[in-house]
Amino acid sequence: MISVRNLNHSFKIGKKGKEKEVPVLKGLTFDVADGEIVSIVGKSGSGKSTLLHIMAGFLTPDSGEICVKGTKTSSFSEAENAKFRLNHFGFVFQNFQLMPGLTAFENVELPLKLKGIGKSERQKKVKELMKSIGLTEVQDHYPNELSGGQQQRVSIARALITDPPVIFADEPTGSLDSETEQDVLLLIQSLNKARGITFVIITHDDEVAHTADRVYRMHDGELTEGGRHHAV
Repeated sequence: MISVRNLNHSFKIGKKGKEKEVPVLKGLTFDVADGEIVSIVGKSGSGKSTLLHIMAGFLTPDSGEICVKGTKTSSFSEAENAKFRLNHFGFVFQNFQLMPGLTAFENVELPLKLKGIGKSERQKKVKELMKSIGLTEVQDHYPNELSGGQQQRVSIARALITDPPVIFADEPTGSLDSETEQDVLLLIQSLNKARGITFVIITHDDEVAHTADRVYRMHDGELTEGGRHHAV
């Protein structure tokens, strides 16, 4: 599904004219298989979030190549990346990033609006999806009326609504208590099995990481494979 080859990226720090390049990613090469849950685990500052942003097309790498479903995305323009993201990726974030002025239903519906899908088709699809993951009772609630777990379920539904082959989850349980964390991880696993969606989970938490099929570890911009695990 995703192929990364010899990926390098640096950030510049310091005053203009005296900038210093700080390597963040150092020659990363790895693969994510179709239908796999992969976790990338590392401490803050290890480079894992930068890697996600590059894989998702929010950042352009200094060098190296990324292919998604056989398409080389690492040399896309901003417009090409935006179009590709809308059609191929879903995103789940630590702080949910729901639109506060929209109901849960409207938040899930938003990506379909951006794709130009007609109202009746949009509403039918959103109702079916929200029912399937237990959100029907809160579909008319605003984000500030929902628990953290409910907000993250809405965020996952929003990521799913366009039927993307890949979902990137950046610290998806970082704002949740341990019981709600397990509920969200079980939902991710069930969606992976039922729909065959590829998940890439960024986390600093070993417990979260080990619910994945495969674990990669980030340390000082370098990546090592931490082995395969059985989901719990």
